[in-house]
Amino acid sequence: MKLATAFTLKEIAALIDCKFDGAADHIVTGLNEIHMVEPGDIVFVDHPKYYDKALQSKATTILINKQVECPAGKALLISDDPFRDYNKLVRHFNPPSYKTDPKNDIAKIGLNTVVMPGVYLGNNVTVGDNCVLHPNVVIYDNCHIGNNVIIHANSVIGADAFYYKKRPEMYDKLISCGRVIIEDNVEIGALTTIDKGVSGDTIIGAGTKIDNHVQIGHDTHVGKMCLFAAHAGVAGVVKIEDGVILWGQSGVRSDVTLKKGSVLLAQSGLSEDMEAGKTYFGSPAGEARAKMKEVAALKMLPGLIKKLNDK
Repeated sequence: MKLATAFTLKEIAALIDCKFDGAADHIVTGLNEIHMVEPGDIVFVDHPKYYDKALQSKATTILINKQVECPAGKALLISDDPFRDYNKLVRHFNPPSYKTDPKNDIAKIGLNTVVMPGVYLGNNVTVGDNCVLHPNVVIYDNCHIGNNVIIHANSVIGADAFYYKKRPEMYDKLISCGRVIIEDNVEIGALTTIDKGVSGDTIIGAGTKIDNHVQIGHDTHVGKMCLFAAHAGVAGVVKIEDGVILWGQSGVRSDVTLKKGSVLLAQSGLSEDMEAGKTYFGSPAGEARAKMKEVAALKMLPGLIKKLNDK
């Protein structure tokens, strides 16, 4: 999330009542989680395992729960609870603004676009030309829909990221302040859900077609001309390049890359990057031919065991 105006390190520290290490006039221009950070951003870290990743990231201000050596050109905000204070900053710079009026007269809707009964469009939503939004589609605040987009009934675009910190007494929610961007010529099936970015954008590339009952997690970037069959599930922060196909009931874990033209066959579970142009199968998924040979070999195992026992 980019801030409307730049703030100094001293001003940010005052907002969350914490100490800082760095020049008081060090500039902060945004808030971001670790996978999406850019120069000028604040990133938070609250576990020693991830200190180095945060300190060496593109973020120039690190909200951290321990005094450590500050990298050159960066600054630290030292907090007893970085997760809590990151949420404080999100609430301050992006306060909730709930729209309770069902009318869509504040959304920007393009020419020849059809908005059917029951559609809800949140604050700062834009919808392009020649779109069709079927009954009961819900589009949360700040989302952008391109031209020639079809969204079928009861789909939800822009729900919060599934991102929690486990505390002794509860799961504490990280507040989402990102968006969903749907590019041109996309079709989204009924009852599909696409979550907004934690602090950046979830993007669905031009020409992509998504079936019914598909889930796409926060900050995932889907390329152009991809195809997702029903019940496919994609976690957060996944990079899916152009022309990728996910067949029915396949699942993809977070923080992996599916390279251009790769295919994940039905009911497969992907836990590592997929190579360009390759087809993967199984759980954990691997190159399809090799996995199918493994399945064939397993089918032979009972017979081999019986032969050994009969000797």
